[in-house]
Amino acid sequence: MATTLACLNRMRSSMLSPSLRHGITVAQRTTRPRLANPAWHQRRRLILSPRRHRQKVQATKSVSVILASALLALWLYPTDGGDHALQHPYSGAKLVADGRVQEADPPGSDDDQSAWTKFSSSFSDLSFVPSTEAISETVVDLIMPEWVKSVPGYIRKLQREMDMAPGSLAAEIWREAHDPNTHPEIQYSAKVRVSNDLCDDEKVFLERRRRMIVPALARFLGIDEKDIHPDDVPTIAMCGSGGGLRALVAGTGSFLATAEDGLFDCATYISGVSGSCWLQSLYYSSVTRADFRKAIDHLKARLGTHIAYPPVAFSSLTTSPTNKYLLSGLVEKLKGDTGAQYGLVDIYGMLLAARLLVPKGELGVNEKDFKLSSQHEFIKYGQNPLPIYTAVRHEIPELDSPDYGGPGSLSEEAKDRAKREAWFQWFEITPYEFFCEEFSAGIPTWSMGRKFKNGSDLPSETGFRLPEVRMPLLLGIWGSAFCATLSHYYREVRPVVRALTGLNALDNLIWGCNDDLSKVHPIEPASVPNFVHGMYGKLPKTVPQAVYDNEYIQLMDAGMSNNLPIYPLLRPGRDVDIIVAFDASADIKTDNWLSVVEGYARQRNIKGWPVGAGWPKPAQSPEVTASQLEEAQAKSAAEAEDKVAEAKAGHSKEDKSTKPIGEQPMKPESRRQTEAAHELGYCTVWVGSTSERASEPPPPPVDDATAWHRLTAPDAGITVVYLPLLANERVAPGVDVATTDYMSTWNFVYTPEQVDELVGLARGNYAEGRERIRATVRAVYERRKKMRMERERRDGARKMLKRQGDHFS
Repeated sequence: MATTLACLNRMRSSMLSPSLRHGITVAQRTTRPRLANPAWHQRRRLILSPRRHRQKVQATKSVSVILASALLALWLYPTDGGDHALQHPYSGAKLVADGRVQEADPPGSDDDQSAWTKFSSSFSDLSFVPSTEAISETVVDLIMPEWVKSVPGYIRKLQREMDMAPGSLAAEIWREAHDPNTHPEIQYSAKVRVSNDLCDDEKVFLERRRRMIVPALARFLGIDEKDIHPDDVPTIAMCGSGGGLRALVAGTGSFLATAEDGLFDCATYISGVSGSCWLQSLYYSSVTRADFRKAIDHLKARLGTHIAYPPVAFSSLTTSPTNKYLLSGLVEKLKGDTGAQYGLVDIYGMLLAARLLVPKGELGVNEKDFKLSSQHEFIKYGQNPLPIYTAVRHEIPELDSPDYGGPGSLSEEAKDRAKREAWFQWFEITPYEFFCEEFSAGIPTWSMGRKFKNGSDLPSETGFRLPEVRMPLLLGIWGSAFCATLSHYYREVRPVVRALTGLNALDNLIWGCNDDLSKVHPIEPASVPNFVHGMYGKLPKTVPQAVYDNEYIQLMDAGMSNNLPIYPLLRPGRDVDIIVAFDASADIKTDNWLSVVEGYARQRNIKGWPVGAGWPKPAQSPEVTASQLEEAQAKSAAEAEDKVAEAKAGHSKEDKSTKPIGEQPMKPESRRQTEAAHELGYCTVWVGSTSERASEPPPPPVDDATAWHRLTAPDAGITVVYLPLLANERVAPGVDVATTDYMSTWNFVYTPEQVDELVGLARGNYAEGRERIRATVRAVYERRKKMRMERERRDGARKMLKRQGDHFS
């Protein structure tokens, strides 16, 4: 936190620097003339070419976004000492409105205050208005954007609404927090459910959803509904990757394509990471009413403005009715929990909610959209798939312990152990339950935000229980990629560093410390109450000690662990047959998220995952890989090992002087494996096996020639249909995730034209694999039907023998 505040202080200082003022001056666009000198304007137009003008305008936008983010963070981000004023970097003082230095309050003076008291007292005293007395009005108009002048008014209004005085917005929110008519969940106590089974609500949903899928599957496969037995219906899950607004927009296009094709109505689950979680939040809301076309219209109307553009952001926070819904979570969290923390993720979540959950015009905002449990309205009859949202906790042994005394307090042995044992724990949230499979425990979603101890929630002394945590915080958690470790940050810039001459030594030095960098989060993740706090001896033995000890857990973007949310779909009891994965990641080939799942499946002893699924490893050429697979088809394991070793050496076993394997003619099977190893297409299918595998190489992806045989085999396991977001010149010429500027994960502005372009690309890519997907679903359906009929035949035979008796009767 100290690091973050220091960074923000530097940004605040730079805001008033001459160089930054000059940059804003040159690029500032306005509707009225700044100076009454036409010759000056003529010279300015001559100096600024169209290209340079565009660059300056882009720079102005970037500066505005940075300033807005810094302003919001500085106004709302609490410091460790409870003082929200800007700390002078060289003393225990604080900066006030006119730049004078004022002595800071004595340390520890607010130690006995609650989280809300600390926040409200410092926020009410905060002022951030640069003095312009020494500058003429004309120069001020030239230097400062128009919106800067309105900032003081916004701040004063926000301060009045947040001071908890009678009639203020904060007082109204806190009063309604005690009203069971507004928040029915506060009437009920909650307990931790310790079990690996699915919760009862999900089991009921599965029964209802299966009945709804039968007619949808009949339409999708073109068969008579009467011929479909409910037990033959395959469990289909669809998942969307992370990737910020790119994943949100592209995912909307992909899911719209599945809805138009009929596949979406056949799905039982959808799961998301990061931007795909935002998509699910939007789909299961009154904004779209579970209609992807309405979602596209909403995105075109709302994504044209940056989430942190000050006039719009402040307007949402200070204008009814949006201000009440956006700020309720903050007031209830800090007022109802004395130990609550508030940080950048909370601010980020409010800004996201103001863009995504508020419709154009803002008057149509719905309070129900700000609670995740309210989404049960869209699934209570089984009319839609069950949404699964994901987040992760970074478990770092020793460092997570409340006894950790800071840097230098651990022995070298403890540090080594932490490096070896650090991992990410996955949490899933559905409209029914907040659950962690590693803990084998969960709580009702409507009880998120409450404190728990020893398996039960902790009401206040008056019996008050907090309302459910609000969606703005969850939106921030799901998309908090900026809470990544230093290792993740360096991976983003490493290609640039390695491309610069003379920096290889620096890269080697930094990358050599990657294990250490992977333990440091420069920006604190969001904290939520830990529902397994104090449950010693009641959870699996693998649960770390620190989990029991801490009152809070920190959650962040699940893309830190895997950018494809497949792990929750492999949970026992969900029994997923087909996973349709839409991957809009920026690094689909390098990070190879599908291949990461293989290790998870082995660790959890999950049978049926397709070994080898994912992008081919770049260690060797595709031709060599394919030839090795062909040469390995030997009569014995020993002979196969010999042949593979010879293939790696680049020679055949029979003739050491022949051409390299990659130049030899290949059989059709070898050629097919070569193509698969070289590049994955718009739609690739893998199928696993429930049988024990030997040490032979993994089978290639399913192709048209082998699909039916492999998918209908009795020992066929989980089927994975993988659709990466690739360039497609037929539907979106010139659009590529790797090269198109607006496709960056860190871009937060999409024009309506860009939304249409990306949606069109996603829909076009699905169309490339539509028939392969349909054939895959048909094959899995036929396999389930065949296996059911075989079970019925065996059961009938046993019943017949029982009726006939045996020779002893």
